[in-house]
Amino acid sequence: MRQNFVAGNWKMNLTLPEAQALTSEIVQMMHDELTGPAPQVVICPPFPLLAGVGHLLGDSGNPALGAQNCHQKESGAYTGEVSAKQLQSVGCKYVILGHSERRQHFHEDDALLAAKLKTVLAAGLKPIFCVGESLETREADETFDFIGKQLKDGLFHLSNEEFDQVVIAYEPIWAIGTGRTASSQQAQEVHAFIRERVAVAYDAQAAANTTILYGGSCNAQNARELFSQADVDGGLIGGASLKSRDFVEIVKSF
Repeated sequence: MRQNFVAGNWKMNLTLPEAQALTSEIVQMMHDELTGPAPQVVICPPFPLLAGVGHLLGDSGNPALGAQNCHQKESGAYTGEVSAKQLQSVGCKYVILGHSERRQHFHEDDALLAAKLKTVLAAGLKPIFCVGESLETREADETFDFIGKQLKDGLFHLSNEEFDQVVIAYEPIWAIGTGRTASSQQAQEVHAFIRERVAVAYDAQAAANTTILYGGSCNAQNARELFSQADVDGGLIGGASLKSRDFVEIVKSF
């Protein structure tokens, strides 16, 4: 079901004491400052910190615990990897898949991500599936073709029931960690395109119900304008999620 949604991707940052302090601050601020219906909030620490952060989140499911990745196999001799079932067992509800940094640095392609999606869904977890173009692709005016292919090859093999569990995140690669942000109009154009592609691949109801996030240097200063766009349902937040005040201000931007 479509909902206002903010996920914090901590990437490879923080020690356990730092992570627990940040989590406690976020939880307390949300309790003290949010009035009325709150957006769904997800916190995604590195693997070793999941359990230590998860027990501070409480039982309400908001904030929820998420992971930054998982392996495509259920179990086996894959040294250094983590399975969806293991993530579920420590309290994870969500998993980020297809982040541009995974695609770039670890050469994850759409076929691999399609397999990961199936494994994550089978474990009862909800994927946050990322798509997005490079600066070169945008400057070549190929953004929509590129993202359309990512959706078709990586995501649209799912059944309607499986797809209902998916959150999509649009993250223009040229805006991640660069301080550059897509304008609200640029973000809206791509989000509207994604929703239209969902309607074609599934149906209008699926498109209306799909939560689509913006990721790419979203911060406390620009979140309100971005989130005010008709097809932008929230954010996948990187650097700003490491500062409790900034992150909660983003959560309050709806």
